[in-house]
Amino acid sequence: MTNLTTPEVTLALEESLARGELGLQVAAYLDGELIVDTAAGLDGPSGDPVTTTTLFNPFSVTKAVTATALHVQASRGLIDYAAPVTAYWPGFGANGKEATTVRDVLSHRAGIPWMPEGITPELQADWDWMIRRIEEMEPETPPGTANCYHALIWGWIAGELVRRTDVQGRDVAAFVREEVLEPLGIDDLYFGLPESEFGRVATLVGGDAPAEAPELLLKGMPRAVYPSARVYNEPLARTTVNPGAGSIGTARSYARLFAMLACHGELDGVRLLPAELVKSFTTPRDDDHEPDRYLGKVNHVSAYGYWLAGTGPTAYPLLGECPEVLHHPGAGGSIGWAELDTGLAVAICHNRMHSGPPPAPADHPFAPVVTAVRRLAAERKGAFS
Repeated sequence: MTNLTTPEVTLALEESLARGELGLQVAAYLDGELIVDTAAGLDGPSGDPVTTTTLFNPFSVTKAVTATALHVQASRGLIDYAAPVTAYWPGFGANGKEATTVRDVLSHRAGIPWMPEGITPELQADWDWMIRRIEEMEPETPPGTANCYHALIWGWIAGELVRRTDVQGRDVAAFVREEVLEPLGIDDLYFGLPESEFGRVATLVGGDAPAEAPELLLKGMPRAVYPSARVYNEPLARTTVNPGAGSIGTARSYARLFAMLACHGELDGVRLLPAELVKSFTTPRDDDHEPDRYLGKVNHVSAYGYWLAGTGPTAYPLLGECPEVLHHPGAGGSIGWAELDTGLAVAICHNRMHSGPPPAPADHPFAPVVTAVRRLAAERKGAFS
């Protein structure tokens, strides 16, 4: 069990706990070197201390992993971003979806942002059922015409594209493990958690949808499967392969994935993606400054599936306007990001889920941690400049 920290980072974690966090992990890489890997606080009702080997569900941070898997296929010439989804998945084109492109999917402009009617945790766990329901869907808006975050359904669409373009026909969980995680030396990140690892998972606290939640919010994340302690502390949610919001891992594992991006596609001598492709990930989606229908405001999203820094609702903590940042937040507040200009990659996971509008950056519980980690990275950079 590692505990790589500094006095300033340790104090910052204590400040985060004082601001309301229960248990959290932070890990950071700089130019591919692990410089922070530490934890603080408690594992929910059990009262056990959180350690660096505790597993967390960071919800939509998962999307960065799945998007990376899809980019592996594109880098091999097996996926063309401009091609229609039907070039790889013919059944997807039913009921007015035939013009949807891979880029529409990546950039949350595919026009099918809602989960299927009647969704339950059991049905969500049935991959084939989910794929049939997606094929039957009619677009809410014409494909490629509107920004609308596909909060949960995105994972099954992107994951099926990965599966259908894999020459070995592997499911997305096996593909991610064998073609993304293992090459990068990531051994504590799961798409479908083995029951043998259940004892390591932090218990989530909170996160339920408000009693008066808007109808639009619940169409994308219905109460039955809403990202919350009520649903995701259950064994079924832990074992479900949910490539948009259901991975489970350590902050170190997520930070290592973002470290590959921060190092422009290569980590420890293993090149996963071409450098020029990674550089292109900072390209905004079409009509990026138009409000996102689901999120209710402008939210800067890459044409390649990651989120960009800026003024969006989750451009926190302290990501500001940094143009070279790729990140992805998760429901409840977990986040991971890569700074392509500095080589810094960070992931923060926690178990007390935030609810309501995000706080101002300076007031965010993670803000002290972000400041301390960035200061450490700047000092390390200065020492070698």
